[in-house]
Amino acid sequence: MDATAPHPSPPSFARARTKIAGLRGWRRALVAISAGGLSALAFAPMFVTPVLFLTLPVFVWLIDGSANWRRALSTGWLFGFGYFFCNLFWVGDAFLVEADKFAWLLPFAVTLLPAGLALFWAVGAVAARMFWSEGIARIFVFAIALSIVEWLRGHILTGFPWDLPGYALTYPLPLMQSAAVFGAYGLTAIALFVFPAPLVMLADSRDRLTPRKFVDAVLLAAAPLSLMFAYGNWRLQTPQEFVPGVKLRIVQPSVPQREKWMAQYQRRIFDDHIALSLTNPNGQKDSLAGITHLIWPEAAMPFFPLEAPVALDILANILPPGTTLITGAIRHDPTLPPDSPITPETRTLNSILVLNERAQPIATYDKIHLVPFGEYMPYEKTLAAIGIEKLTRGRGSFASGPEPRPLMAIPGLPPALGLVCYEALFPGNIVQGAERPGVLINVTNDGWFGETTGPYQHFLQSRVRAVEEGAPLIRAANNGISAVVDPYGRVLKSLGLDVRGVIDSTLPKATIPPPYARLGDWTLVAVLGLFALLAIGLRKKSR
Repeated sequence: MDATAPHPSPPSFARARTKIAGLRGWRRALVAISAGGLSALAFAPMFVTPVLFLTLPVFVWLIDGSANWRRALSTGWLFGFGYFFCNLFWVGDAFLVEADKFAWLLPFAVTLLPAGLALFWAVGAVAARMFWSEGIARIFVFAIALSIVEWLRGHILTGFPWDLPGYALTYPLPLMQSAAVFGAYGLTAIALFVFPAPLVMLADSRDRLTPRKFVDAVLLAAAPLSLMFAYGNWRLQTPQEFVPGVKLRIVQPSVPQREKWMAQYQRRIFDDHIALSLTNPNGQKDSLAGITHLIWPEAAMPFFPLEAPVALDILANILPPGTTLITGAIRHDPTLPPDSPITPETRTLNSILVLNERAQPIATYDKIHLVPFGEYMPYEKTLAAIGIEKLTRGRGSFASGPEPRPLMAIPGLPPALGLVCYEALFPGNIVQGAERPGVLINVTNDGWFGETTGPYQHFLQSRVRAVEEGAPLIRAANNGISAVVDPYGRVLKSLGLDVRGVIDSTLPKATIPPPYARLGDWTLVAVLGLFALLAIGLRKKSR
């Protein structure tokens, strides 16, 4: 039998496209939401990335069956709602920390946030449909439109670029290296072409499926993925160097979030941080011998440490000569005169404090990218009047620090870039000045989100920032995941979720700034420009 002879096309491809494109009513809605929801399996901690080879073609076929902009709008919104609902369900855990006050808001939080974010995908589907055509050209159009709205999602209304589709191309580790070239937004554009293209091409075939057509379809994904793997493996061969004379200790106390801000637990929490700091990873007390930098997580001390002389005296007594404490902390407006009274209206900052061996502040960073409804309330007076307040303890909003984000000068470390909590989410926007950081320091508290997918996703996205910027990452999290990550995204040391303990580690050196660190989102523009040229060329050829 001639191996090159045409074979009957598997009816499932073409029939699936026709059936899905022709769906109407509740069946169409169910398929769109289900495909969007299943797409969440591609991200941390599951990493079932091949699911996107099935779910994204469904999105394309549903747009095929959208005869007008209204149907395209609903298609994009329904798929997006499923995608964001399953990626962000963990947000609901934050409303159970103080269930007596906030549990009634849980149904609204877990549905309204995905519903709002899905509007971006609704707009993307309409924009794609405006330039739709037959054949592979429409996959380029699909990738361009959805990539643009994903970039907008990361910037409009302070932005929230959680689980961009491009993160599906950051596992395993060799694939993550392409973030050094394209960044998460550029990888998003690539993902939105690579995953739907093979099945869409096979289903488009009107003739019998030949081995040549099958190979061509597979190569649409295999070729770029193989190049990315090859580049990643080559990049990971680079020998790792370390900053001389640095030994880090990261403390992960795993304080239950419900107890975090209760006055009766303040001293116990502080003492627990001290006890862990004086103990090595084997559980042996070593009084910080040989440790040059001690790192505590976000708001580690549930009080204002710079206004607590007793706490500062204790820190001065336990820090050996030459040891620096880097800690997340809350503090009041540093520009206040010493004799000014503290009032509810006084600016409060969510900060990183650097204290020397005498517990004197020698460097600070104040968070600039605050969490809406967590650290500040949009339309605060109006919402407070109807009983809605922010999730974090205390009336009134946090204030943001000065921009552009400054680097910290910490003895013994290269120039350090501070990132508090979800500030590590924003590709291309963490380095805001001309000077390059030699290390990223991310303090966070993911205790709000329990044992859900949220902390794992947060950690992965923080790792990708290290690859994009070519700088190592020191991450201290209250309940995990704390880690030291090199500029290639390799995890050198880590503590898992809800593990109480410490990490001792050396500090990797930064690399030369990779392309994304130098060019930023112009790499996305380049990818989209290439896609546009290919789409135009394919449309002309088909005509």
